[in-house]
Amino acid sequence: MSNDWRAMWAELGIDLEKHDQFLAALPELYEKTFINQFNRPQAMQYFDFVISEVHGLRVKELVDHKLKGGKVVASFCVFVPEELILAVDAVSIGLCAGAQFPVATGEKVLPRSICPLIKASIGFKLDSICPYFQVADFVIGETTCDGKKKAWEILNDFIPTYVMELPQRKEKEDYDLWEAEVNRLMQKLETETGKAVDFESLSQAVAKVNNRRKVLRRLYDLRKADPVPISGKDALLITQLAFFDDPERFSAKVSELCDELEERVKEGMGVVPQGTPRILITGSPMPIPNWKIHDIIERCGGVVVCEETCTGTRYFEQLTEEGQTISEQLKQIAMRAMKINCACFTPNNERINDILRLVEEYKIDGVIYYNLQFCHPYSIEYYKIERALQAAEIPVLKIESDYSEEDLPILQNRIQAFLEMVGQ
Repeated sequence: MSNDWRAMWAELGIDLEKHDQFLAALPELYEKTFINQFNRPQAMQYFDFVISEVHGLRVKELVDHKLKGGKVVASFCVFVPEELILAVDAVSIGLCAGAQFPVATGEKVLPRSICPLIKASIGFKLDSICPYFQVADFVIGETTCDGKKKAWEILNDFIPTYVMELPQRKEKEDYDLWEAEVNRLMQKLETETGKAVDFESLSQAVAKVNNRRKVLRRLYDLRKADPVPISGKDALLITQLAFFDDPERFSAKVSELCDELEERVKEGMGVVPQGTPRILITGSPMPIPNWKIHDIIERCGGVVVCEETCTGTRYFEQLTEEGQTISEQLKQIAMRAMKINCACFTPNNERINDILRLVEEYKIDGVIYYNLQFCHPYSIEYYKIERALQAAEIPVLKIESDYSEEDLPILQNRIQAFLEMVGQ
């Protein structure tokens, strides 16, 4: 950190000793994973700075927002409508969920046989080492899987946790249910903040969030070039930070990066040679600092050019259409979320179509299906995804892992062999 934020952390109730232990490994990991990359875009320096201050300057901005009377609302999932949070002058922020460090603590109140994302999330709060948990006024959870919806009951013992019920199908009744949930959340936010959502504030919030989605679309479109102008690791980092950074500042900085990448594409400049095996990752989300699959792929001679994940295309592909009244706008917000093809839905043939479309658009040589250990919806859905990719003669490799480094040698051997096969 460029400043000593320990006094702020202490005021937030952070366990400084555990926090120091958690952060100790980050600089070396980050330098090895990101800083030493070949021909890295200059505009990535901003995102390096954001990471260097991810527990410092950004948290200070949230503390200052609260001192002015604002609220901070945290969430885990792309289904939570950020537009409503912004419309009541609150800040929408992501939560720590992508590290092995707090998993053991999470297992003190959760079974070992659920996914590490849930265990890490709860562990971060119980260990008091995630400043975003500490600064948040409350958390919005959602019922995207059985593990999450029961974990929120436990989390509520440690921080107020509001739960949105996500339907499991996409029939009219399900759209109606989700629209009712969006309206219910609006009432909750109005009660918590003392501010009413009006058409102007909601329209401005929709425009702000849509703009962030548009710049991420632009970034991903540039990854379709061969040679690709930015590594998969850097693109993943940017999407991860979209959940944390100020949305307007983030959009401006991603636009600056895209300007640089467009020049690279015009000049035929890439971070890897033309013809490098192009990989699509699909499956479970990858919250900060879960970078290991991308890192292995790109160290073994491939390049990740697209992610069909919640920290990828599912986050930004769909925009919220503009409504003419608050009621219409709320309906559009609800409809947008129901177009996200998460594995929680059944049936979910739309996700198969998404993957096949992305394979064609990004000229994919092979698909790596990434599944967090014990993430049952995505693990089971692999059966149909594999069959569809085999029918399309697209090589696919399923990887199941957690956040630890214990399986790195095995993963490297499997991914290396897969890249050699698709590169033939």
